[in-house]
Amino acid sequence: MHDIRFIREHPAQFDAGLKKRNLPPMAEELLAIDKKRRAAISASEAAQARRKALSRQIGVAKAKGEAADNLMAEVAALEEELRKGEAEAQHLDEQLTHRLEVLPNLPFDDVPDGVDETANVEIRRIGSQRNFGFSPKDHVALGEATGEMDFAAAAKISGARFVYLKGRLARLERAVAQFMLDLHTSPEGGYTEVNPPLLVRDNAAYGVGQLPRFAEDMFHTDNGFWLIPTAEVPLTNLVNDTVLDEKDLPLRFTAFTPCFRSEAGAAGKDTRGMIRQHQFPKVELVSITTPEQSDAEHERMTGRAEEVLKRLEIPFRTVVLCGGDMGPASRKTFDIEVWLPGQGKYREISSCSNCGDYQARRMGARYRPKEGPKGKGGGTRFVHTLNGSGLAVGRTLIAILENYQNEDGSVTIPEALRPYMNGLVTLPGPAVRP
Repeated sequence: MHDIRFIREHPAQFDAGLKKRNLPPMAEELLAIDKKRRAAISASEAAQARRKALSRQIGVAKAKGEAADNLMAEVAALEEELRKGEAEAQHLDEQLTHRLEVLPNLPFDDVPDGVDETANVEIRRIGSQRNFGFSPKDHVALGEATGEMDFAAAAKISGARFVYLKGRLARLERAVAQFMLDLHTSPEGGYTEVNPPLLVRDNAAYGVGQLPRFAEDMFHTDNGFWLIPTAEVPLTNLVNDTVLDEKDLPLRFTAFTPCFRSEAGAAGKDTRGMIRQHQFPKVELVSITTPEQSDAEHERMTGRAEEVLKRLEIPFRTVVLCGGDMGPASRKTFDIEVWLPGQGKYREISSCSNCGDYQARRMGARYRPKEGPKGKGGGTRFVHTLNGSGLAVGRTLIAILENYQNEDGSVTIPEALRPYMNGLVTLPGPAVRP
């Protein structure tokens, strides 16, 4: 949510931010609504003040036994004027809120200009792509050959974009998630593990910017709940309508949950395999911090997500997204893209975003700064919120299968995961499966 006071004071800066989003200038239009709204509020306040003054005069007149008919008639007229004025102010306020709540966040100045992913900028590349002595298969061919990745059975009961994982492959996915959680909740990681609700109300989805903009991308129950599209929703809402103390910041949360997305508008995209599903597991990272610390926290969060792939020894690259490719709530986003030899390309496995105070304004999430040198506080300020995948578990499983595959269809288990697999070193290929 944008602050109309910022737009009043910095209209050119606001329009420059929209331009980075490839949107037309809107400050003049928004300020015109705001001017009418403030005028209606002022008129209502003036009418209310006049009514109170007249009421006092009526009281004095009656106490003296004087006639007050004219005064009472004016009060009655003011009542109607006040009712209309308050209704007009409320209408304009709702109109302004509706316009502001669907506008995307303003990108930071150092975010690259661009319309789509072709303008994203690679900032680092870690790990070397493996030289296979054979033609590498994609995860679908590897998984279906063993019978432990079953799209056909899932389609019978749920339709497209669902999968059954069975046996050792199901265990490997669980191991991946457990490894990520252990890494993030270690003293070095510093995140607190949370097991959050998977169903949320409108206000929670609204608070992080999912509503009203992305209603079609989510699943809705018939009794008023939304299935979470990511654990960002319940984790960030832990500070909804809360005033925190600066000494307690940053707060860092992590959660492993299933996520649910309708994938509206994704017809024909990634229809093969596990890349884009209606239900998928993910380990989420969320940070709540001060404006002064959010840049450093963003770098830290991205580094913790990268550490997962470093420990698994899977090649990846990190890119900064251009203004046209970022999510609406973000002011700056780093995408981590993992190398998938079965596809011969890098694919997104994590997006780490600094949302500034955009979500905090919607949620009413504030903090109380530390007292100054004279013992005076500075009131309350909005927190900054950050979120990122640490990582998408299904896509990490895909990356393991494709990067660690062997010519016979077996898959070597990364050393970091073997303790979670009872020491198992290799997932056998189809020829030796029972």
